[in-house]
Amino acid sequence: MALFLKILFTEFIAEMGDKTQLMLVALTSKFKIRDIVMGTAAAILVLNGIAVLAGGLVSEVIPTWVIRMIAAFAFLFFAFTSLKEEEDEEGDASEKGTFKFAPLTIFCTFFVAELGDKTQLTAITFGANEGLGSAVIVWLACSIGLFAADIIGMLIGYLLKSKMADGIFLSALAFVIFSIFGIATLRQGLYLMLGEQSIAILPITVLTAAVFILLCVVEMMRKKKKGKM
Repeated sequence: MALFLKILFTEFIAEMGDKTQLMLVALTSKFKIRDIVMGTAAAILVLNGIAVLAGGLVSEVIPTWVIRMIAAFAFLFFAFTSLKEEEDEEGDASEKGTFKFAPLTIFCTFFVAELGDKTQLTAITFGANEGLGSAVIVWLACSIGLFAADIIGMLIGYLLKSKMADGIFLSALAFVIFSIFGIATLRQGLYLMLGEQSIAILPITVLTAAVFILLCVVEMMRKKKKGKM
């Protein structure tokens, strides 16, 4: 029990304020809590299972820079979609099927964002220290600690959403969070791919940010024009 509580508390503290916790705050502007819980819980169980049992095998097989680049564009995609008009939860959204497989979308986003993160490294460390004999305990403790911290992020997001019925503030918050994470993660991926001394990192980052901003401006103008019609 002492080992279980120690690992749970360590994982909980490691996740507090982490990008994936903030990401879940942002996701509450787009998804129902049921879908977020399902997608996040599944991703956490799978990620910690990989970390504890495989000892970071995925990170060795797949280059870290590839993981970072995928995560970066996932963040930017969600930032862009945060600008879109909110659809009626029971009507237009279901008819268009934009998020028909919302739990799977959340699973993939959380999975990619969390790969190689400090919480996964924490799980790998505990798994290596305790051995396969304690693998189940380590897996459950890491998963529960991580999920408990992320639940706090979800509750904060839905509290903000309930206090501000029009959802403008939460959508803006989602846009800011995802944009920052997207550009920052892209920069990390470029560092890993090209090396810290590469002079191409800054121009590529700035160019990507400029293109992203341009797309966002076009989308906002489209919304404004549509609102006047």
